[in-house]
Amino acid sequence: MSDELRRNLALFPIGIVQKLTELTPRQIRYYEQHELIQPARTEGNQRLFSFNDVERLLEIKKLIDQGLNMAGIKKMLAASAPAELPVKEEAKEEVQRMKDLSDEELHELLKKELFIHGRPGVSGSLIRGELSRFFH
Repeated sequence: MSDELRRNLALFPIGIVQKLTELTPRQIRYYEQHELIQPARTEGNQRLFSFNDVERLLEIKKLIDQGLNMAGIKKMLAASAPAELPVKEEAKEEVQRMKDLSDEELHELLKKELFIHGRPGVSGSLIRGELSRFFH
């Protein structure tokens, strides 16, 4: 499975994201309304966030702490956003397979993600430190 697919896999409910980012649910929904993040939705309409969504929220929080307003944040994030690539059929199949993972398989996948980004010389994820406390 590619790293990009893993990082875009919707895994975290809003309660976990709230703990990881120290943002309130209202703030998270506000950033969604302004289309700064686009969390996935379950059949029951529950928001599920990916690693990339959490990193984006941490980046937004940092920009707000630096004094930027919403318009400034949108400009900064638009300038740093990579161009969207078309999703191949193989990627769609991989995403569907990921949805069918058991809790144990998902736990192992998350541990591998933390291990990969925790090695010296590999640029780490912004959320690595926050996620590591969920694994013992």
